[in-house]
Amino acid sequence: MTSSHVTDPRSAAPGPASPATPGPASPAAPGPASPALDPAIAARLKRGADGLVPAIAQQYDTGEVLMLGWMDDEALHRTLTTGRCTYWSRSRQEYWVKGDTSGHFQYVKSVALDCDADTVLVKVDQVGAACHTGARTCFDADVLAGAPSADQ
Repeated sequence: MTSSHVTDPRSAAPGPASPATPGPASPAAPGPASPALDPAIAARLKRGADGLVPAIAQQYDTGEVLMLGWMDDEALHRTLTTGRCTYWSRSRQEYWVKGDTSGHFQYVKSVALDCDADTVLVKVDQVGAACHTGARTCFDADVLAGAPSADQ
């Protein structure tokens, strides 16, 4: 998605995951279900037993990996149609739009599936911190090892 116009995600009707998907429903979001994810995309997705796929957020212009979130069909549909990243919170059992609480928005530039169709890559323009800790990315603080040198 490359449009500079972003629809306010609060105008999207909340609702449970697509009935064709065993993904989570949002008990905190009553109301009519929004239009379903494109059936051609839904048919390609390989979801986990919980109906979720990992979604990697990456800064579109630098390639910096920002965070990992989880999406079901509804979250992916909202992400594709609003231009803002929507994730499924496994701990809170509800949808959340990145930035609605923190002000640290993710504006979608493109969305792609990996070769196995079991992971989503969302290239975004990140405004502010991506991590809930306030760090730019979720991968800054705990580097386990550097890349091995060619002579090792």
